[in-house]
Amino acid sequence: MTGTVLVARVDNAGDVLLAGPAIRAVAASAREVVLLTGPYGRAAAELLPGVSRVVEWRTPWIDPAAPPMTGPHVLRLLRIVRDVAPEQALILTSHHQSPLPLALLFRLAGALRIAAISADYPGSLLDVRHVVDEDVDVPEPERMLGLAGAAGFELPKGDPGNLAVRRPLPDVGHLTGPPGYVVLHPGVSAPARAWPEESWSRAVHDLVRSGRRVVVTGGQDERALTARIASGVGQHGLSPGPLFAGGWMGGGPVRLRGWKEADEPTFTEGWVDGQSVATGGRGSDDPSAPRGGRPGGRPGRSVVDLGGRTTFPELAAVLEGACAVVVADAGPAHLAAAVGTPVVSLFAPVVPAGRWAPYGVPTVILGDQRAPCGGTRAGTCPVPGHPCLSSVPSTRVVEAVDHLTFVKEAVT
Repeated sequence: MTGTVLVARVDNAGDVLLAGPAIRAVAASAREVVLLTGPYGRAAAELLPGVSRVVEWRTPWIDPAAPPMTGPHVLRLLRIVRDVAPEQALILTSHHQSPLPLALLFRLAGALRIAAISADYPGSLLDVRHVVDEDVDVPEPERMLGLAGAAGFELPKGDPGNLAVRRPLPDVGHLTGPPGYVVLHPGVSAPARAWPEESWSRAVHDLVRSGRRVVVTGGQDERALTARIASGVGQHGLSPGPLFAGGWMGGGPVRLRGWKEADEPTFTEGWVDGQSVATGGRGSDDPSAPRGGRPGGRPGRSVVDLGGRTTFPELAAVLEGACAVVVADAGPAHLAAAVGTPVVSLFAPVVPAGRWAPYGVPTVILGDQRAPCGGTRAGTCPVPGHPCLSSVPSTRVVEAVDHLTFVKEAVT
């Protein structure tokens, strides 16, 4: 049994959640796991199983609001590491990040054994240098779990390696009503990852018309956005039905994750007298309703706006109560995966979906993954009109929700 292990993942909430399997592997063989993260990842860090305590430091070369790299700021980290006094340290990074600046500071603080993935020669900064083929898009949880294994830590028997959160989660029934709603989370950390606001409003409208209850979520700084989207019901005409037979409108087939290829279900859709008869989930308020919604497509109890009204654990509970979550490439996509809820992922290809898509749950990925912006890591879309996501109509989202709900019912 190892003593104290310091694990560093100094990124946003989604990145921290993706580190969960690696952290549980460490915790299986350590008396204490201390997680070093930044302010944007702290709430997620406190929800991770296996974490004994959380320490916080803003990393000047990673934090989106980078603080100055000053002597006093560095000394604060040195004091944190010396107080933790780890026997080992693991530095978890993404493929575009170097662990060496943090490894240097850990070494100056007296860390005895440091492990990280590094393409660059680390000299004496690392004791365990794990090298991976970065030309292969390995999912982030597996990449980090590989480092844990190289450092001598393995998941305990019976742990499947999925994302997870601490239990129990708070009761949120007073906020959402009974389970079975669809969550829409429109917020993103970068404009290049955003689905157009009007498309979100149309999706809310179309989901309500199909008999779904909708919960719109967002952070404190997204309250105006969620209010506009939640109030969009009735401002748009019902979106037209699919303009296709046996395929998706406006591009190639969607990519499905979470099923083996041989078992992967297919969509079959049709429109009769203006009503959807797609194979999909039942209306959440009426178990006898036909798939795709209530009889006649009548809206039920429609929309709840929870923008700025939940803590991070409450958001996890809201997502857990959903039959599906619709979200762009943002932290709540990974939080939904951590509570086992299927995801409709509106994924801009500025980063590879193979690395960053929701992990371990059934997922439908929407968006042109072959768009010219692919792999650019752009914060603002470099292609006029943002076609990779603006070309996705709300009808595709509704059909994907129906499909995921149908699959979830079949599995459970």
